[in-house]
Amino acid sequence: MVDTRKIILNADQLRKLTGDRLQGTAKRKVKRNDIYIVLDNVLDTYNIGSVFRLADAVAAKKIYLCGGTETPPNHRIKKASINTTEVVDWEYCESAVEAIAKLTSEVKKMQLHLGGGRSLQIIAIEQTPKSVPYNSFEYKLPTVLVVGHESDGVSKEVLKVSDAVVELPMFGINKSLNVMVSLGIVLYKVIEFASEG
Repeated sequence: MVDTRKIILNADQLRKLTGDRLQGTAKRKVKRNDIYIVLDNVLDTYNIGSVFRLADAVAAKKIYLCGGTETPPNHRIKKASINTTEVVDWEYCESAVEAIAKLTSEVKKMQLHLGGGRSLQIIAIEQTPKSVPYNSFEYKLPTVLVVGHESDGVSKEVLKVSDAVVELPMFGINKSLNVMVSLGIVLYKVIEFASEG
C-alpha cells in the first residue's frame, strides 16, 4: 500500500504503478515548480525518457517535445522514464520557437490574472560564443530551459529568442556532455537559486 500523504516511490514501485492509480496519487500530491523544459529536436529516446525523470525529480511544471522529438507512448521512452511519463505534463509542438511563444503567452495571461509576477526567463543550454558559465548566471522563476539535438544543438531560431545561453565547462578532450546530463546539472542550479530567492 502506497502512503498517499507523501508520495516517494522507487523505480520498481513506479514501474508497477500504472494508469489512473499512478496519475491519481502522484500528480495531485506534488507541488510543481515554475520550470518548463523544451526539447528542440532531441532524437534519442533514452534522453527523452531521462528528461521525464529529471522533470519529475525537480517537480517541473511541463515538458514541451518539439520537432523530431518522439512522444509517448513509446516503449523506450517509458522504460527510460520509469513511468514518469505518466505524472509529468507534456505537450508536443511543431517547433521549439512555437512552444516558447505559446508558453510565454500562457504565463503572461496567468500573471495578469494573478496580478503580476516575474516575466518568463528563456535559457538555452548550448555552447556559443555568447554563452556564459551555467554557474555564474542568475536564474529566476518562471524559467524555460531549452536543450537541443544531440549533434546539432539548440536551433539558431531558439537562440535568437533566448534571454541567455548557458554552458557547462569542459576540461577534457570531449566537446560536450549528454543532453540529459547537461540539463540535469542546470536544473539543479535553477532549484538552488529558487530556494535562495
